[in-house]
Amino acid sequence: MPFFKKQSLPWWVVIQTAKPRCTYYFGPFESAEEAKHNQTGYVEDLVEEGAQEISVEIQQCQPQVLTIEEDE
Repeated sequence: MPFFKKQSLPWWVVIQTAKPRCTYYFGPFESAEEAKHNQTGYVEDLVEEGAQEISVEIQQCQPQVLTIEEDE
């Protein structure tokens, strides 16, 4: 049954930045393809805000918070 439960979770664009040291969740999306299609705009916004060392993942999850600021 866990397989079916995971399939019902929404898709999210998960972006981690080193400066500032944060994790951002953007979504939810109905499919991984929809999340991938939208990721560029989120990355561009973070670059404009001065974020550095950006990594992006598409994940099926249910985040409890949308922005996690990590201690340096």
